[in-house]
Amino acid sequence: MNKHIFSLQKFLTLPVIGIIRGLTLEETLGILPYYVKAGFTTVEITMNTPNAEQMIREIMNQYEGVLNIGAGTVCTDKELDLAIEAGAQFIVMPIINESVIKSCVKEKIPVFPGAYTATEIFQAWSLGAEMVKVFPASSLGPEYIKDLRGPLNQIKLVPVGGVNIDNCLDYMKAGASGLGMGSQLFDTKKIREKNWKELSNTLELFANKMKGFTEQVSLQ
Repeated sequence: MNKHIFSLQKFLTLPVIGIIRGLTLEETLGILPYYVKAGFTTVEITMNTPNAEQMIREIMNQYEGVLNIGAGTVCTDKELDLAIEAGAQFIVMPIINESVIKSCVKEKIPVFPGAYTATEIFQAWSLGAEMVKVFPASSLGPEYIKDLRGPLNQIKLVPVGGVNIDNCLDYMKAGASGLGMGSQLFDTKKIREKNWKELSNTLELFANKMKGFTEQVSLQ
């Protein structure tokens, strides 16, 4: 049983999952203070990142209670076991693997499977998904999320792929419950050059835009 608890309330204050893929532990620890300072609350380490389990453990040691820390690109039961053992608080998948989803439900770990069509999305939700990752969202854009929300309004959708600072609010206005973003938040070139000022400015600009939207919605 995973004792590390995902906070939905924390996620909803700034409903963005920052996706870290292919960075080193040192690089990741370098950017997280700016990520937290900007107001972000949730981060995902993809399991195809070298030393992903070590990264999850170390980030948990330093940021548990501050960040929701999850494992992404989980496709198999073995990867799930490694992620849970490392302390991941939630699981993100690019696909639907019934065994993985059911294991997460049994262990009471929120799972966000990847799906695209209405049938896949409903299947993922029926198996117990907390939210469904709509991937790749870039192909059909915000209008697709709006179309899905018509018949599937009970399902929380998190578009991933092609989401950026220019279209993020379009996705939220279309009915997304959150967003997943990788390179748009974590620019590899800026990170490797240790250009923390520009990286921090990007994070704060995006966070403020999202906060403005969530605050406006909460007042309605």
